[in-house]
Amino acid sequence: MNKRYFLLPLLAILLLASKPEKTYPVGQIKTPQGEILFWLYDETPNHKASFIKLAKQGYWDSYTFNRVIPNFVAQGGCPDTPEGFAGSPYLLKPEFVKSIRHVYGAVGAGRDDNPGMLSAGCQFYIVQNKQGLARLDDKYTVYGQVFKGMDIVDAIVAVKRDSTDTPLTPITLDVNVIQLSGSELKKLGYFVK
Repeated sequence: MNKRYFLLPLLAILLLASKPEKTYPVGQIKTPQGEILFWLYDETPNHKASFIKLAKQGYWDSYTFNRVIPNFVAQGGCPDTPEGFAGSPYLLKPEFVKSIRHVYGAVGAGRDDNPGMLSAGCQFYIVQNKQGLARLDDKYTVYGQVFKGMDIVDAIVAVKRDSTDTPLTPITLDVNVIQLSGSELKKLGYFVK
């Protein structure tokens, strides 16, 4: 057998073996209580892109979880005001997906009472109700799912708060997008479809 023909398949195997594993963008929220990681859905491309853009800009790093309600949500990213989300950098058209619901750990986009159900680019929430919040389905866009750190979310909604559900001690945000491989996600309990 010619040595050259023997080495070609071996070289191909070596090249395939050295190919880096595909990575996926994952939302990361670091708080004084701990880290929260969540999957970003491809099915909601505009909300996913918005989250990635604002996280990379460090937009949320001076904000807090400003509204926390047990058996409902932990909400953060910009303050609620009587004027609605006038301070949001932009609004997004809704992206309702029948297969993506408001289950425990769902990450959704906040909005005010606007008739177009436009999402505020700045505000997000995490569903903390273990039975989910079906009444929010097809009214608010869900664009992610927590797969690590729901114990942190549970601790966040349990803090002492005032009459407007604002934590008495601010819960600061450090929001990022990190890249994780399929095998890293699997170790954390999330399986890429």
